[in-house]
Amino acid sequence: MVVMNIVYALSAWPAGVMSDGMGRYRLLTIGFALLIVADVVLALNGSVAVVMLGVALWGLHMGLTQGLLSAMVADCAPENLRGTAFGVFNLVGGIALLIASIVAGALWEITGPEGTFLAGAAFTAVALAALPWARRRAV
Repeated sequence: MVVMNIVYALSAWPAGVMSDGMGRYRLLTIGFALLIVADVVLALNGSVAVVMLGVALWGLHMGLTQGLLSAMVADCAPENLRGTAFGVFNLVGGIALLIASIVAGALWEITGPEGTFLAGAAFTAVALAALPWARRRAV
């Protein structure tokens, strides 16, 4: 967790600068792709170095996407409803995180870490495939 948080902290500010320059959806695509790679690396369940690589990639994904998602909420919400939009965003995110944690725990019990991380990669691939559709809906 320390490695993930260090990479997350070090990458968040540069990611914000990049999102202003290259566009939010392009950076979100890169962040989702990194999460898929991180999940696959973690599914390999190799040496400590391999696990640290997966954890560092996960932290980079967090740095690229977490502030970006909040910026996207601000971009899409009408000014008079931004507080409500952030509240709904965090409510839905919290519920999704709870459900994801329950599913991940069940998968870990049934399939072990490999299956859990591969499922995470698959879920992220679905989200990545849906980005073009989401982008059209947001415009």
